[in-house]
Amino acid sequence: MSPSSTNQPERQPAKAGERIAKLLARAGIASRREIERMIADGRVAINGQILTTPATVLTSLHGVTVDGNPVAAAAPARLFRFHKPAGLLTTERDPAGRPTIYDRLPKGLPRLMPVGRLDLATEGLLLMTTDGELKRQLELPATGVERSYRARAYGQVSQEQLEDLMLGVEIEGVRYGSINANLERRTGANVWIELTLTEGKNREVRRVLEHLGLKVSRLIRTRYGPFELGDMPVAAVDEIRQHDLIVFRKALTGPGGGKAASNLQLSGKSKAVDAAPEEAPAEPAATLPANRAERRKVVAQTSEPEAYKPARPQRPKAEKKGPEKFGVAQRRRHQAVAERKANASPAREGMPLEQRRPQRDPAGGAQKPERRPRQDSPGRPPQQKGKPFAKPSAARHAQHDDDGSPLLDRPKRAHRPDDRRPGTPPGKRPSTGKGGPTKPSRGTPAPSKRGPRT
Repeated sequence: MSPSSTNQPERQPAKAGERIAKLLARAGIASRREIERMIADGRVAINGQILTTPATVLTSLHGVTVDGNPVAAAAPARLFRFHKPAGLLTTERDPAGRPTIYDRLPKGLPRLMPVGRLDLATEGLLLMTTDGELKRQLELPATGVERSYRARAYGQVSQEQLEDLMLGVEIEGVRYGSINANLERRTGANVWIELTLTEGKNREVRRVLEHLGLKVSRLIRTRYGPFELGDMPVAAVDEIRQHDLIVFRKALTGPGGGKAASNLQLSGKSKAVDAAPEEAPAEPAATLPANRAERRKVVAQTSEPEAYKPARPQRPKAEKKGPEKFGVAQRRRHQAVAERKANASPAREGMPLEQRRPQRDPAGGAQKPERRPRQDSPGRPPQQKGKPFAKPSAARHAQHDDDGSPLLDRPKRAHRPDDRRPGTPPGKRPSTGKGGPTKPSRGTPAPSKRGPRT
């Protein structure tokens, strides 16, 4: 029997609450695991009563105190970008004493939690937020927020092998989801590969590429959702604007989920963080050994290469003036012109040539005659300009035709019977063939090649 048939009011669902560890983490007190330890130590109380279990569900933080101090309401979520360099751990503290990302973060920032993790050798974009709920929402594979990487690997692989990753792959009993991988370029024996995935399991990119026979030497995360690394400097931090963060969170909970939110076109503007990074305490200077070889080893291990490789001093361009900016030959000419100008007097320049005294040679002391411009005599033809030793070209051929012009200076013309050579009596010219003079006609004695008999 339904409640409407009995005229009884329907039961209203109880107002949902959240666990106290989640509320305190969202307020920026500490992480959930840290808050659970604080509750076990008796540091958290509600209305004066100390909590004994982290399973307490609350609708607000009204009346909650930590170490006797009231907890303020949770501030709006904030999201930061951090360009993580290689060699840093994505954790708050390391028992082995290795450097972490919090050692490179500037002072003055609120308590930040990393969204996902990048291993020790991986670099690139790392999102950090003040809201634990936003952190969990971005990390869940069910949300479908895309992550993009660029990997440099050693080995050979084809595009067909990379396209097979769209169907997923199982490695040592672990199933990895769909990966969109493309071969970007080849550089010698190395290849650059672009990968986009949505799960982000532990060392997923490295294990998948090693399964294909590649050895990853560098891995960079370039995008997380709609937030890209771009040209952000290494170890730099900036904050995503609240307007872009609100638009992203609405798209994340709307139709399309993480796929639609990852394809958003945001403004790309961010707030720069001007806080100075933490300065590491200065270590006491170590005494160098007396042995030269041992001292070189200590210096090579403790100092940077730039410290013992001084740069070559370079003269700024502004200092190069006058003859220094020329070469050797140009510098000599420049000096000669400068000396000539320095020795010339203003009174001498305006004096006629006849009244000028001969100059003295500064080297030998002898007087040098004044050079006057050459003038052509009245009966002498003017001097022809050009090469001083040029000679007129001789005739290329000594034979001339009737008109007296060289044979080679005009085209050859056909033979005419009336032509005769200069100096020959008029008459019929004996015809000559190509091979020489023609044979004489019958009845005409042939000329003898020998001279007359004596």
